[in-house]
Amino acid sequence: MAAVRTRGTSIELALAVALKSFGLRWVPHDDGLPGKPDFVFHRHRVAVFVDGDFWHGFRFPQWKEKVSSFWRRKIDSNRRRDRSVHRKLRRLGWIVLRVWGHEIKRNPQEVAERVFSVVVKSRRRKG
Repeated sequence: MAAVRTRGTSIELALAVALKSFGLRWVPHDDGLPGKPDFVFHRHRVAVFVDGDFWHGFRFPQWKEKVSSFWRRKIDSNRRRDRSVHRKLRRLGWIVLRVWGHEIKRNPQEVAERVFSVVVKSRRRKG
């Protein structure tokens, strides 16, 4: 597991390229925020997490019995941490957006458009 990248993954890079086409600027992996979001838009208080399907348990209840107890515990723990980080950021006034790796692989431009629309809505909210 130590060899698994947590920053600069291919799906993050694909999303970054797509986000640039919208003219968005962000801080990558802000260590000062809970969970170290993958893309942080400070002025708009939007935090974006890119979740790998396996590590964060996309549709986990459907396949959790097919993995060993070690992986069930690990993925359950990741999912609990994700929920906790989400709550902490929301309490701090942040908008939290989570996107799945398979969504980015399928259509990074569509995911970037979703992020862009959240950032634009946050601008309107502030006046």
